[in-house]
Amino acid sequence: MTQRVLLIISGGIAAYKSLELVRLLRKRGIAVRAVLTQSATQFVTPLSLGVLTEDHVYGDMFDLKEEREIGHIQLSRQADLVVVAPATANILAKMAGGIADDLATTLLLATDKPVLAVPAMNVRMWHHAATQRNLAQLRADGIRIMEPDDGAMACGEFGKGRLPEPEAIAAEIERLLALPKVADPLEQFVINHRDFATALEASGALAGKHVLITAGPTHEPIDPVRYIANRSSGKQGFAIAAAAARAGARVTLVAGPVNQPTPAGVDRVDVQTAREMMAAVEAALPADVAIMVAAVADWRTADAADQKLKKDGSGRPAPLTLVENPDILATLGHGAQRPALLIGFAAETQKIAEHAQAKLARKGADWIVANDVSGNAMGGDDNAIQIVTAQGIESWPSLPKGEVAQKLIEKVAHALSPVAD
Repeated sequence: MTQRVLLIISGGIAAYKSLELVRLLRKRGIAVRAVLTQSATQFVTPLSLGVLTEDHVYGDMFDLKEEREIGHIQLSRQADLVVVAPATANILAKMAGGIADDLATTLLLATDKPVLAVPAMNVRMWHHAATQRNLAQLRADGIRIMEPDDGAMACGEFGKGRLPEPEAIAAEIERLLALPKVADPLEQFVINHRDFATALEASGALAGKHVLITAGPTHEPIDPVRYIANRSSGKQGFAIAAAAARAGARVTLVAGPVNQPTPAGVDRVDVQTAREMMAAVEAALPADVAIMVAAVADWRTADAADQKLKKDGSGRPAPLTLVENPDILATLGHGAQRPALLIGFAAETQKIAEHAQAKLARKGADWIVANDVSGNAMGGDDNAIQIVTAQGIESWPSLPKGEVAQKLIEKVAHALSPVAD
């Protein structure tokens, strides 16, 4: 059966990308029906959209022909997924407030189908308290929010607020269309208890939860060309962030310097040093869950040199004074804004469980995920872990990091569930 998307295009310079999005969705065999707000017609035309969708393009709430043949109620419910892309600050505010003053917002209020909003706006508008408040309300209402990209903007500023590329939006739409449909909360409850793992994505088991994750190494500068670091690739942390987003969580990923793509639906904050990571983590609080996966450098130089350190011919290395970096996990574990579930990672080469148990008590964490990094776990694609809690140790066999991430998020969702044992 052909899957159907109702694409609502609101007015912003990024609206031109909607044409490529339609082309990609049609290429994937997905039928698209488009709705333009009045301001969107300043950026794309009904004619171009009509050619690409091979369907009528809607926009006028009071077009009697449209109301007679389709009707805004029917139009809002004849799709499998409603997508707002780009979603301007204006339409997000209307959605959060339940305002229905044109065809697009009336459809959004009348639909009983899943809704994905893909914001695009100026960086200052994105970070404005009103926008963030509206986004929080929409997430609480069950609206899926795809995080905007960072980069240069048409207004000349740089930062978060760019519409994600059409390929990324199409991939997210395809993923949401693939989720199994659940009829009602009672059926969802039965599914959760019959097969919690299978139902995780469909249920949005972490919907309304804020999950804070750190990933990758930190780089502690010695001079402008040298630094102290760990060998972390960031793969495991990024996989966990992706799994949490798929489960419906609002995910903040604080990432050290790694070459990993940002998972769909994840709000990424890039940092370099341990102190920058500590500041970013504190700025992201409060959170319901914190999963500290990053391999943070334990030490940094007391005074990084402004110029490259040179050999002096003596054969002696340049003197380096090391000081301890902030302990991010312990700071969270003993802080006033401690998340309800705090999970730390321990990269060990010997006495894996023993060191993890000591770390559990010392850091004030709920779980420590310990892994043996004497092999190729750092930078590799597989991981074998032991989850250490106050109740005991749970050992998992070596699995691809994506599977480890999925199983861990299933365990997190179960721990936060009101029916958890």
